[in-house]
Parts: sequence; structure tokens; C-alpha cells
Amino acid sequence: MIVDASTARFNKRVRIVLLIVVLVVLAMVLRLTWVQLIAGPNLAEQASQQRTAVIAEPAHRGQITDRNGQVLAYTMEARSLSVHPNRLRQYMEERHELYPDQAAAPDQRLDEIVRTLPGMIEEASKKNTSQRRPEIKEKDLRDTLTSNSTYEVLVRDVDPDVAEAVVRRFPEITAERQDVRMYPNGAVGQNVVGKISADNQGQFGLELAQDSHLQGINGSRTVDVAGDGYAIPGSTRDEHPAVDGDAYKLTIDLDAQTFVQQQVQQAREKSGAKAANAVVLDAQTGEIVAMASSDTINPNGDIQQQLRDKKVFGDRNTADTFEPGSVAKVMTAAAAIEEGKTAPDEVLQVPGSINMAGVTVKDAWQHGVLPLTTTGVFSKSSNVGTLMLAQRVGQDKMYDYFQKFGIGQPTDLGLPYESSGYMPALPQWSGGTFANLPIGQGMSVTMVQMASIYQALANKGVRVQPHLIESITAADGTNIPVPEPASTRVVSPATAETAVNMFRGVTQADPTGLNRGTAPQAAIPGYQISGKTGTAQQINPDTGAYSNSAYWITFTGIAPADNPRFVVSLMLDNPQRGPDGGAGGTAAPLFNDIASWLLDHYNVPLSPDPGPMLRLQDH
Repeated sequence: MIVDASTARFNKRVRIVLLIVVLVVLAMVLRLTWVQLIAGPNLAEQASQQRTAVIAEPAHRGQITDRNGQVLAYTMEARSLSVHPNRLRQYMEERHELYPDQAAAPDQRLDEIVRTLPGMIEEASKKNTSQRRPEIKEKDLRDTLTSNSTYEVLVRDVDPDVAEAVVRRFPEITAERQDVRMYPNGAVGQNVVGKISADNQGQFGLELAQDSHLQGINGSRTVDVAGDGYAIPGSTRDEHPAVDGDAYKLTIDLDAQTFVQQQVQQAREKSGAKAANAVVLDAQTGEIVAMASSDTINPNGDIQQQLRDKKVFGDRNTADTFEPGSVAKVMTAAAAIEEGKTAPDEVLQVPGSINMAGVTVKDAWQHGVLPLTTTGVFSKSSNVGTLMLAQRVGQDKMYDYFQKFGIGQPTDLGLPYESSGYMPALPQWSGGTFANLPIGQGMSVTMVQMASIYQALANKGVRVQPHLIESITAADGTNIPVPEPASTRVVSPATAETAVNMFRGVTQADPTGLNRGTAPQAAIPGYQISGKTGTAQQINPDTGAYSNSAYWITFTGIAPADNPRFVVSLMLDNPQRGPDGGAGGTAAPLFNDIASWLLDHYNVPLSPDPGPMLRLQDH
């Protein structure tokens, strides 16, 4: 059979085409096989990841209240308004093309947002005075909207209803959930309550110390997302509900805290002191009723400006230490009575100075030998008489009492950065140590520790660990157990009663001066008041020696002395002036103001017996 050349060429072309088709089909089969069997699972996983989104469900931070349920801190749900500036113009152009009668051109739309949005936010802020007032300026807004940024927050802390109205009018803007921590009392109690940062992290105070419990546990849910960015209905799965944070009820009384903080601030400003602090304890339970520091920062204000104005974060009553001075002599008095080394009416012949291990200690005023009673030694604050009694007790016993009174040991109040204070261990005592410690030098305490010393005596000799947290409630309403405060028997009930009664002499007045204590200004008409003054020298940073011009002025008192209800402890850091012109008289009048208010506010009955005049000195 003869095949012409054209037919042969055609057949050849057909075979080539068939071969190509076979090769293409074979390649497609191989590719499909690879996709299905080898790469398939990995590609499916990638596709799933691209359309799957895990949406966080933030937990609400637990609230903090005072002992009466008054709110100190709570969380309010708000919105932040955000945009994607780099895609904004394109979005506006597309809407204008689709809806030319409803959507303005991009430039006009930008102008409308810039003109309208600040007014909407401002008007809403005026109506809701309980919420922070967010600020938005037209120039900043325009700059943000016309930038090339991929994401910008226009304004935070917007009421949800306002945010919804904004988004309804301007779909270009997105409203995102944002929880706002509210502090309705401003600076009042913030040294205790603390503050959180913009990302919901505790910065100081209880907000920091109990951060993990207050925060709660965020929840989440998984959804599939369509190409337009919206969740596909019915695709929700793997739901984990958020667990809101625990709620804390404190022992603080907001009313008392407000008054005490005002008084402390006024005292600092009037006296010219660097700082002023106050602690009020329940004499029986050791609960913190109020704990105030001057110049406490206001979390609702301009933080940077306040820092420039020397406002302070945190609580100085637990973090800062100082030498207590004579206010600590009550420990020596209690030890001497408990050990049977003296009695309140014993008359001691007290010289003007005493030498102990080569260290000479004098009284604050010059005198010859004075016939002071034991009560008078402490009521007139004689260093020499105090050391004479401490020698009778002995170093080992005195050290034991310092330990039982909690010196050098943290109170574990539940606030961050709490200091333990300082008490040298007995083996470290040198010859002059015993000449300092019984009169309140050579040791350091916090304000809470100083108050705790007197609480032990006011509570019949039992020191109860000071505490701030009354109860904790989980989000589901169940109570979370709070450990019982530790208690320590320091002295017998009889010794405690004797010591408290003796220190009434400090507030005793006497026109002759013979039986006058160091702080009659602290006395409150109708009540027996017991307490002790302190004037402790600060260390001169240039010389490393005690300063003759800088002092910590302290007073701690028990009210009423015959039926103790409150312990009020005060300290002014180097005051420059007082009511009588001198700095030393600043703490006792402050005690009078605070204790008088407490006794009145809590309707504490008057003392049925004013108590006998105490003999401080023999003729």
C-alpha cells in the first residue's frame, strides 16, 4: 500500500499530539495523585488555618470593695474605635462607586468624619460623667486617617452605645471591646488599691499583689472566616467560657480612709514635712481600718504630670522603714513589767545620763537626778530611765520581746514591696547595741509594724497579724477561704492592761508641769487615751551619723485606753513647723483629730471613768 507524503506527515502529527495529550494527562494524574495522597493533608491544614480564627473572650477583672461594700475599683465594658488607614481610601472609593447617592467621595467622607466624630464623643462624655472623658482632636484625627498605617486606634474608653452609633454612621470605623478599670474615689485609698496599666496588668497596690486572681482567665472560641472577613454562621466550636476574676472585700472603711487621708495630706502641707503617714487598726482584730499616705497619686488624672508634682505610687506604710525612736519604748515598759522588774509607781533615781558599754546616752533635756516613777520614765520619755529598766530585763530577754512584738518580721499584709524592717540578730549585738534598741534606735520598722506593737497591748497582750483582706469571692459566688491571721501571745493580760494604763500619763496635763506628759495635745475630752510620742533622729547622708536637724516625728495611741477600740499610728517625715512653732508637736494634734473623728463616727461610748491622775515624779 502506498502512502503519500502528506498522509505520512499527518499521521506523524497525530501521533505527536496524542503523545502530548497522553503526557499531559499522565502529568495531571501524577499531580492529582501527589496532591491527594502526599501533599493533601498538609494543604488541607493550611486551608483550615487560613479560614479559621480563634476569638478571645476577655474575662472581667474582679471588683474591690471596702468593708461596707462601697466600691473601690470595678471594671466597665467600653469600646475603642479603630481604622485601617492604608485601606481606608480604597474602601471609600468602592462604596462611592456602588452607592453614589448614599456614600460621599473619599475627600468629602474624610471631612465628614473629622468634623463629626469629635463632637459625638464629646457630647456622650458630657452625659456620662462617671466614665473617663476621651479626647480626640481634629488635626490628629485627619493625620491618622490619611496615614499609611495598617492599623490605628482613634479613641479609647468609648461608651458601647456611642461606639455603636459611630460605627452605624461610619462603617469605615471598627468598634473593639475594651475593658476600662474605674476608680470612683480618685486618689482616696489608691496606695492600698493600686492601679492597672492599659493592658490590664497590675502596676502597684492590691491590683499588682493580687493581679493573677483579679484578672481571671480569658475564654476563647474557634470560628471559620469567609473571604470577606466575617464569621461563617454555624462554624463556632471549641468554646471555652471566660472565668471572671475574684472579687476582694477589704477591711478598709472608705469613710475613715477618706477622712484620714485628708488629715494626713493637710498635716504634711501645714508642717512642711517630706511625707506624712497614718495607720488605723482595729485594736481587737488587727484589721486595717484606714491606711493613708500623703501625696497619693490619682489614677484618674494625668499620671506624668502628677509624677512631676512628686505624687507617689504605692504604699509607704508597708514599703518604707524608719527608726521609731521613743514610740518604741512601750516594748521595754511591757518587758520590764512582765518580768517583774518594776511596777508603775516605783520611784527610780534617774540621772541625766547613763553609760552602757562605753556609750553615753542622755535625756532630751538636761537635768540632775530625777525621782521619776516608772510611769513617769515613759510618760516624760526618759532615755536614761528606760535603759535602767532594760538593764534589769537583760539583753536576751529584751531580744525575745522584740521578736514577739514582730520587729524585723514582715506582716504579710498582701501588698507588694513590703519591708521586713530591721532588727539585728542577738549574736550581732555590739557593746552599744543594747544602749540603742530599748529606746527605739538601731532598729527600723514600717508604720504597720509600729501600730501592731500597740495593738498587742490593746488586745490584752495578744498581737494579731495585721490584715487587709476580709473576704474573697469567686466569679460563681463561692467564697474563697482567707487564711486566719496569726496571733502571738506577747505578754499577759495583766501586763498589757498595766502598760496601757501607764501610758495614759503621756497625754496627761498638769499646770504645775510635775505630772505633765509629753503629749497632752493628744488627749480627747471624755475618753481615756494612752499613747507615746517619738522623735527619732534621721541619718545625715553626708556624715553617716545621726542628724541634729532632721527627725521622724511619731505618735501611736490607743483609744479609748479603758476599752480599746482603735490603734492610731502616725509619722511625719522631717516636719519643719508645728502648731506651737516647733516641729515636735505635729503628730499628737494629728492623732487628736483622727481619733476624735473615729470615736464619733463609730459611736464609741465615753469612758465611764476619766481615770486617776497618774504620778510621774516625786516632789
